[in-house]
Amino acid sequence: MLAWSSGKDSAWTLELLRRSPDVEVAGLFTTMDEGRGRVAVHAVRSKLLEAQARAAGLPLDTIPLPYPCPNAVYEAALAAFVARAESEGVSHFAFGDLFLEDIRRYRERQFAGLGVELLFPLWDLPTRALAEEMVASGLRAWITCVDSRQAPREWAGRIFGPEFVAQIPAGVDPCGERGEFHTFAFEGPMFDAPIRTRAGEISERDGFVYADVLPHSFPQNGEETGVTPGRE
Repeated sequence: MLAWSSGKDSAWTLELLRRSPDVEVAGLFTTMDEGRGRVAVHAVRSKLLEAQARAAGLPLDTIPLPYPCPNAVYEAALAAFVARAESEGVSHFAFGDLFLEDIRRYRERQFAGLGVELLFPLWDLPTRALAEEMVASGLRAWITCVDSRQAPREWAGRIFGPEFVAQIPAGVDPCGERGEFHTFAFEGPMFDAPIRTRAGEISERDGFVYADVLPHSFPQNGEETGVTPGRE
């Protein structure tokens, strides 16, 4: 099972897992804000998440969480999901983490004793070269969330592609691993077809700037954007 944030790193993790002859990807799983139907942190709509799973040809499991979510509630919900997946034959859980040691150690503690092993296919890869490899492969992603304390607010609603990657300045991780920005992957070798989308409303809350990614079929005028994304 692959932890699926909807972003470029989880999408590229899927690509690398599928290149391994020893791995069969059983499906994707995502934590969701149950009150809003959006991916936690990335604030991506559930319909677009489902479109990604279809384009990847994989089943999708969502783990609904309240907002705000106490850590104990999150861990209990995840443990219950892992137990069910293990009973169905899943032996490994994969994550797209890159280099943050505290995050990896937390995941290892969290999964200790749950009966499954962890995989980190992107771990310790040089992030500039990794970002360049992603976009050279054809991966494209919307910038859905920007921490304006770490990166330019104008990045919200831009496309993560060759031009964007070439312009990322020193001091900002090219993959946004320190939380500088988050993405929604809509095209790449892990999908059988691009997911037709466009950037909608830009909003800001608590120092974070959000671009509400919309299905391409949404009306251009008077569109319903739902609750403002910037609540995470």
